Amino acid sequence: MPPRWPRKPDRNDPEFRKLDDRMNFAVHVAVAATINSGLWFFHNLTYATWEWLPPVTGGWAIVLLGHLIYIAAIADYSPTPPKST
Repeated sequence: MPPRWPRKPDRNDPEFRKLDDRMNFAVHVAVAATINSGLWFFHNLTYATWEWLPPVTGGWAIVLLGHLIYIAAIADYSPTPPKST
């Protein structure tokens, strides 16, 4: 069950931005795990010699690590000032 947000979702809300970025990261991890596990399953099932598979998996792991570092250490979730019109 997804988390419930107690107020109207707004990207200007720092708490909502943080939660949204973490949910996007979770989707990214799920997609990476699904695709990579499927590729490795068929690689082992067919005794294939896919030389490209380890670099693809390693590259995706590096991208996931970069995504994690961004949301954990780099992203600025401080309140944004309202835009003047």
